[in-house]
Amino acid sequence: MRFPGALTDVAGLAVGHWSSPHRPTGCTVVLCPDGATAGVDVRGAAPGTRETDLLRPDNLVEQVHAVLLTGGSAFGLDAAGGVMAWLHERARGLAVGAARVPIVPAAVLFDLWLAGEGPLAPDAAAGRAACDAASTVPPAQGSVGAGRGATVGKLFGIERAMKGGIGTASLRAGAVTVGALVAVNAGGDVVDPARQRVVAGTRGADGRPRSAVAAILDGELPQRALAGMATTIGVVATDAALTKSQANKLATMAHDGLARTIHPVHTMSDGDALFALATGRSGRAGDMTVLGVLAAEAVARAVLNAVLAAEGLAQPDLPSARDLGTA
Repeated sequence: MRFPGALTDVAGLAVGHWSSPHRPTGCTVVLCPDGATAGVDVRGAAPGTRETDLLRPDNLVEQVHAVLLTGGSAFGLDAAGGVMAWLHERARGLAVGAARVPIVPAAVLFDLWLAGEGPLAPDAAAGRAACDAASTVPPAQGSVGAGRGATVGKLFGIERAMKGGIGTASLRAGAVTVGALVAVNAGGDVVDPARQRVVAGTRGADGRPRSAVAAILDGELPQRALAGMATTIGVVATDAALTKSQANKLATMAHDGLARTIHPVHTMSDGDALFALATGRSGRAGDMTVLGVLAAEAVARAVLNAVLAAEGLAQPDLPSARDLGTA
């Protein structure tokens, strides 16, 4: 059973996907039409990002106008140019004299190894298409957008991996809402913390999911992985009013949700990164402890929703949780 809610439950945000018709890759954009205070926390050791330094509390710019999550590794960062152009045409951006400069942080995941023909990665046209598709209705989940080519459980080789995806969820406490949108492409397994079992991840000799952590503790060593072969990226957002420092702290607290559901997480081959957005639409300041609890739980639920909604691929052999009855 999937968890309810979506990032679009946070007032002031819209989400759009673009999925490649040629190969398993895509991108997802989160639009902030009126701007949103933003922060970020990059934990993985192999990140691919854009404009993350700008989000440090001691730097000038306070708000962003979109966040891009994309496949295609570093090539996929080109899609952010399309998002910028789309926003610029609508006069959205940071006023710099007579000009307006849209601020679009981005993060990528690695899906280049998947079979397929056509362009390798999302480009500027893909970024534009994702913006055109953006809506305030709950976005599709699973094998779409940035989750189109996502996979999980690659520590012991891609031939033993399973299909990942993109998921979303939201929670509310009092007058404040927190939502999350996460593209799950982890090297580790996705684990349901309530049932303490692997939902999608490393497969054993019988083709069924098994715990990568347990295998390592039993003496089985992972394959040597290429840097960036994994990565979970996402956005956590609230309608509370936050400072830039608080937005950065919210991104840090949200990573607890990844730690609850991805084992192991933040590895040397993952570029795990979470952005935080605050629209302020609730008119409430929000308690950071409460917001942190909601953010971590929303992220954990979004991770599970991502693999529960994913569709497997026949070539290469990448079954989904639904295919194997572990959903």
